[in-house]
Amino acid sequence: MILATKVSGAGMKRVRDGAPISSTTISEALDGSLQRLQTDYVDLYQLHWLNRGSYHFRQNWNYDPTQQNTAEVREHIHDVLTALQKEVDRGRIRHIGPSNESAWGVQQFLNVAESEGLPRIISIQNEYSLLCRHYDLDLAETSHHEGVNCLAFSPLACGVLSGKYSGGETPAGSRRSINDTLGGRVTDRLWPATDAYLKIAKDAGLDPCQMALAFCLGRPFMGAAIFGSTSMQQLKIALGAADLTLSEDVQSAISKAHRDHPLPF
Repeated sequence: MILATKVSGAGMKRVRDGAPISSTTISEALDGSLQRLQTDYVDLYQLHWLNRGSYHFRQNWNYDPTQQNTAEVREHIHDVLTALQKEVDRGRIRHIGPSNESAWGVQQFLNVAESEGLPRIISIQNEYSLLCRHYDLDLAETSHHEGVNCLAFSPLACGVLSGKYSGGETPAGSRRSINDTLGGRVTDRLWPATDAYLKIAKDAGLDPCQMALAFCLGRPFMGAAIFGSTSMQQLKIALGAADLTLSEDVQSAISKAHRDHPLPF
């Protein structure tokens, strides 16, 4: 078992009313996490939301990095890594990694760690699925060269790739019954793209969830695909993806669908 948790920062109001990540909030957040988890250490401690902002969660449409101050970003990274080093020395965390990060940001973490002898990040938790493939660009190259793999969240696109919302259905108790847009994922482009992937799975005789998860697991930069389940049946289906290797025909069909529907949300 590998136990991971996060400090959330300004993007998610979980610590000190959404205070930005700093050496102070890291210590406070970790105190609370260890108490709630009833453990004295975690294997992986992650930075959930960047102080400088992020293009994730549908913010890619208006993301503007020109507002960032380069020196301040690097100073912040140094402050964070110094605080995390103290926690590593105390034995309260073993490894670290950012989340919702960019290729440039990952490289800054690596550069500061190398130059200052501070902890090196080992992973990056970003969204990745058949419907969300930003990672295929610069981050895939960073992963390849630096050995920092992706921990994909929402590999089923909040359940969309299961097909349960097809035909306009919204099952009772589903995420969409609580959040109609699924965090901005529901657009007019979403359903044609989803139908294309569901057809590939059907034509190949595959469970669509297993196909979607197997696709993620087969990517060369993938460390893990993080899924949720609310029943043992869902869990068994998801775990079955670990034993599935997609055929060349299925992978070719997926590549075509991606070209036809490159940015559904």
